[in-house]
Amino acid sequence: MAAPVEVYAGAVDKGLEGVVSCTTGISSIVGASLNYRGYVIEDLAAHSTFEETAFLLWEDRLPKAGELEKFKKDLGEHMSLTPEQIQMLKQLPTKNVHPMAWLRTAVSMLALWDGDANLSDPAAQKRVALRLTAKMGPLVTLFDRNRNGKDFVKPKPEKGLGWNFLYMLKGEEPDEQMAKDFDTCLVLHADHELNCSAFASRVTASSLSDVYSAVVSAISALKGPLHGGANEQVMLMLKEIGDLKAAREWIKDALSGKKKVMGFGHRVYKNGDPRAKVLSQLSEKWTARTGQPHWYQMSKEIDDVMQKEKGLLPNVDFYSATVYYAMGIPIDVYTPIFAVSRVSGWLAHIFEQYSKNRIYRPRGQWTGKEGLTWTAPEKR
Repeated sequence: MAAPVEVYAGAVDKGLEGVVSCTTGISSIVGASLNYRGYVIEDLAAHSTFEETAFLLWEDRLPKAGELEKFKKDLGEHMSLTPEQIQMLKQLPTKNVHPMAWLRTAVSMLALWDGDANLSDPAAQKRVALRLTAKMGPLVTLFDRNRNGKDFVKPKPEKGLGWNFLYMLKGEEPDEQMAKDFDTCLVLHADHELNCSAFASRVTASSLSDVYSAVVSAISALKGPLHGGANEQVMLMLKEIGDLKAAREWIKDALSGKKKVMGFGHRVYKNGDPRAKVLSQLSEKWTARTGQPHWYQMSKEIDDVMQKEKGLLPNVDFYSATVYYAMGIPIDVYTPIFAVSRVSGWLAHIFEQYSKNRIYRPRGQWTGKEGLTWTAPEKR
């Protein structure tokens, strides 16, 4: 007789929705409000820099002026890649390779050059975090320039991470306002409670694996189109529609055909994503400034129809797509930009996991067969 099946009252099948898996003091979502360490995202987007935001996420407080300058200096010192690293990374394939797949491998390779990679003391882990945060943007720009037959652009360490990303991607100093607004985008994407990639990083860290391994786990999760890849799909959708006149009809046809429209709805936000509001303003500003206002106008048209017909509001992916496009950033680099920013949040989660660790080991509610016995192959 088969043993009774153990049933878990909290078992669920749909993405652990509503399940609380840990306590955290990094970021939280309450209603339509997102905060980092107690500061609402609108306040940080308006006033903070990405470097200051990363410090906040890691240290649970805003830095004093001297601390911020030192933090920026430390990041600047770690931003460059060595000739050996560039030579080895340039040997990785880029043809028909998605940037996130390349980035996943590149970050894993960086660990091989890092003498602190396998050390478990917090000071060593913080040094690893500085290197990873500083180098994520340069890695992405190396990929894009290498696949286009262009040389790696050395960073200017006295400038910020956002400014350097645009500079190293394009090979020319960016417009200061563009650099400032791109930095705001990095602030908006820095963390988002216990999302898929943050959870993946914590699961890996809970085994007491190293920081690089935990970040690679996060990158792997972010690569998926249901997480970080949605912003790419938004821009491809807009390019498929083509112009403003076709937008309303296209979206209505998509809805009647039950086609998924990327960039709308959110598992947690039910009354709107506060990041989308900031990005909507940036989209309007930069599409107009670069002579491409139709991209924002198309987006707004789709936004209006989705709210009216489906009651769905845009999430962070929807308007970020047209912001990046107006800034001249290649579409398949949008998700890697997500990683350039979100690594700061992942690292905060990894630190928090290490500080109060218990390895993740959930159970599954059994729904399989019971009572079977083995028989010889010829009798099956």
